[in-house]
Amino acid sequence: MNSSLKFACALALAASALVSPAANAGYTTTKYPIVLVHGIFGFNNFLGADYFYQIPGTLRNEGAKVFVSTVAAGNSNEVRGEQLLQQVLSYKAISGAAKFNLIGHSQGSPTSRYVAAVRPDLVASVTSVDGVNKGSRVADIVRKVAPAGTVTEAVAATVGNAFSSLLSFATGSSSLSQSTVAALDSLTTTGLSKFNAKYPAGVPSGCGEGAYSVNGVKYYSWGGAKSLTNVLDPLDAGIGLLSVAFAFSGEANDGLVSTCSQRLGKVIRADYGMNHLDAVNGYFGIVNLFETNPKSVYRAHANRLQAAGI
Repeated sequence: MNSSLKFACALALAASALVSPAANAGYTTTKYPIVLVHGIFGFNNFLGADYFYQIPGTLRNEGAKVFVSTVAAGNSNEVRGEQLLQQVLSYKAISGAAKFNLIGHSQGSPTSRYVAAVRPDLVASVTSVDGVNKGSRVADIVRKVAPAGTVTEAVAATVGNAFSSLLSFATGSSSLSQSTVAALDSLTTTGLSKFNAKYPAGVPSGCGEGAYSVNGVKYYSWGGAKSLTNVLDPLDAGIGLLSVAFAFSGEANDGLVSTCSQRLGKVIRADYGMNHLDAVNGYFGIVNLFETNPKSVYRAHANRLQAAGI
């Protein structure tokens, strides 16, 4: 790690300490455990960095019981959903909990929604965090560049699957089925339209709010509307480049997903000054210092679930 990157990380950690809320015993204690669900190319811990950076610990410090799931880094919403379902059943056996509060980031949202649709008896709530609920323009553009059956698609699939396999091996989940092409298809506007036709719970008809509760499952969402948030974040440049997909569209977005696509059920906020990665507390906590800290957003939501009796 070079000296400038070390300095950026040190500064981010110091800033994180300044904005981290004081512990408040019981504030995040929910009736049912929380399960965090990662998005595409996600992981639990990779090379010292957690996907949900410091978020599980923040929630546990004030009373929450938290599980961090590991599903395929790349595969369809349905395949990842089945993998998540098996983990939820394991969590049920371990904890004795009757239900769970699923919080999914990015593709973790439709992954969680699948479980709620097929086993609503196991799910108290689904929360979408910068979720891809109606598709992503980035996925749409990539699919046009690499249409089905072409050499470009084959090359992209090979690289993507290799990366997914590397993440899976590094995080101890190498047995999970991986398919980057299936993941890409699932995240396009067309892919999510088909998915939503089968599993519509919580999805708004337009860009407003969806049903707050379906089959006993409560639905919530929040998301960001800014692509570049901190000059010290080495990943902001990539997010900024991807956000070009929204140029001239007029759509507010977090760099990868429009705020309209992020909406599900009761919308907490869809305009945080966060990009797609800030939503999981970014790269070692390097986020927008002029916006509510992501950890505080998760804390407040756990307390919201507590107030809802779930």
